[in-house]
Amino acid sequence: MISKIHIKKKRGGGKAFRFMKKNSFISVIFQEKKEENSGSVEFQVFSFTNRIRRLTSHLELHRKDYSSQRGLRKILEKRQGLLSYLSKKNRVRYKELISQLNIRESKNR
Repeated sequence: MISKIHIKKKRGGGKAFRFMKKNSFISVIFQEKKEENSGSVEFQVFSFTNRIRRLTSHLELHRKDYSSQRGLRKILEKRQGLLSYLSKKNRVRYKELISQLNIRESKNR
């Protein structure tokens, strides 16, 4: 869903070009937390997850966009590091976050 269309003109009276800004994947659950503490591990994982979902949908259309693939791998590594940190420090918060974001499937051992 497209929310806004912006029109920018080049300096000097050149041609105008348009770009569209898409709605982000913001969840209702985390909108209150965004205002409270944007530096928390949960919020960082949440924002990385939104960026990952956007890049994944972009790469479904543009399979040969290698710079976006590289950026996606970097974000995945950062999110993985934060999740491993959270699982070591506070297992309860980790499990709540995983279930809220629906990131990983539960392992039955």
